[in-house]
Amino acid sequence: MNTAYLDKEHFQHYNISTRLSHLAAHLTQIQSLTINKAEENVIVSFMRQSLHFIEWTVPELVEIDIDRAAELVDLGRIIARWQHSWNKTYKSAKSRSEIADTAGKLSKRVQEISAHSTV
Repeated sequence: MNTAYLDKEHFQHYNISTRLSHLAAHLTQIQSLTINKAEENVIVSFMRQSLHFIEWTVPELVEIDIDRAAELVDLGRIIARWQHSWNKTYKSAKSRSEIADTAGKLSKRVQEISAHSTV
């Protein structure tokens, strides 16, 4: 399934664990695409969709675990910063490497959160 194009209504039919798995997969894609210097617009598209996934998951997650919901909000801030400075960042191999490394770590953390989400 191509998760890059899930719409809100379809996405919200999934349980939280599955939603978080989609988010983790997107972060892994961002990592891979950034390492391989894929087209800027493709990477930004994954960032944008990841922000939507967070927006569509946090309200329900707050009811279950406010601390993990806050972690996702913080993750959204990180992605928004990447997206905001992407034109500059994309040109720097060092910056892309840092983002790829962070995206990989964040993917693992989202997977951990997903494993503890029961709804």
